[in-house]
Amino acid sequence: MINLYPVLKPFVFRMDPERAHNLTIAALKKTGAFLPAACEDDPALAVKAFGLTFPNPIGLAAGFDKDAEVIDPMLRLGFGFTEAGTVTPRPQAGNDKPRLFRLTKDQAVINRFGFNNQGLDAFAKRLTARQHRPGIVGANVGANKDSTDRTADYEAGIEALYGLSQYFTVNISSPNTPGLRALQSSAALDDLLIRVSAVRARKMDEGYEYTPILLKVAPDLTDQDKGDIVAALISSDFDGLIVSNTTITRPDSLLSSDRGETGGLSGAPLTALALEALSDFYTLLGGKMPIIGVGGVASGADAYARIKAGATLIQLYSGLVYHGTGLVGEIKSDLLKRLTADGFDRIQDAIGTAKL
Repeated sequence: MINLYPVLKPFVFRMDPERAHNLTIAALKKTGAFLPAACEDDPALAVKAFGLTFPNPIGLAAGFDKDAEVIDPMLRLGFGFTEAGTVTPRPQAGNDKPRLFRLTKDQAVINRFGFNNQGLDAFAKRLTARQHRPGIVGANVGANKDSTDRTADYEAGIEALYGLSQYFTVNISSPNTPGLRALQSSAALDDLLIRVSAVRARKMDEGYEYTPILLKVAPDLTDQDKGDIVAALISSDFDGLIVSNTTITRPDSLLSSDRGETGGLSGAPLTALALEALSDFYTLLGGKMPIIGVGGVASGADAYARIKAGATLIQLYSGLVYHGTGLVGEIKSDLLKRLTADGFDRIQDAIGTAKL
């Protein structure tokens, strides 16, 4: 597939970032069905996790397709899976604009969207309409900004979407909903894990199949926080962890004029922090559950480093802003070369080998 993004990028970057994103979604909705499907993946890239078999380990992170509008076009572009959302029970406008900033000199993005989305009803209708189509889809659920019981919002999301996605992500790590990250604290997290797991148990009693549930955490956690989260997860019925969301820190190395904007920072400056957090969680978990590594992945080297540090799967989003969707194929091709160079027969064999 010819990668036209290098030609289009100068025009895209002249637009307001949020407008450019919205136009991208609109274009994919109109033309997605006509996109040529990516080449079939090499079997060496297949990964098993959470009871699912992924054709390759590269997934689209939540935030790109907030309302589950372009799942199939993104799968056709070569992703091994996609994660739609974050979706909240009720429609939500999000924070005031501008709320998305390109830090071009730093190959980074800052966003403070605040879970803008069309709500569960619209999201569920789209997932229902694509049932029985191929591809692994995750549903990332969140809480409304004005909710008095945030955990109840996560319960509502799982309840409404159960049976419509192949896995769920409970997103308690966005920095753009005030107080949301407090759910990562020990007492609040224990309550959330128990109540969300109870929803799945009820759905299974009603005859639904088992659906994996993952927790998405921030990179800005203390060692104590990480230990508490792992202890809670291991004693829960959750199936995995996503490490990590955007960071609220601002490295001194940032050069772009928008570096002082509030919100979550993603892209290249997050790479080292997210990799360190992943490595810490892999060590603490001791292989007891799979991890999806995300944050600053923009090359095959980045993806392979996450896998060797303990990630079973990888997600990316900000890398697409700077490299286009051709990045997916480039990463997969590079992973195969790295596997061969290291003497591995399959990507699954490389997971966690940096720890050996």
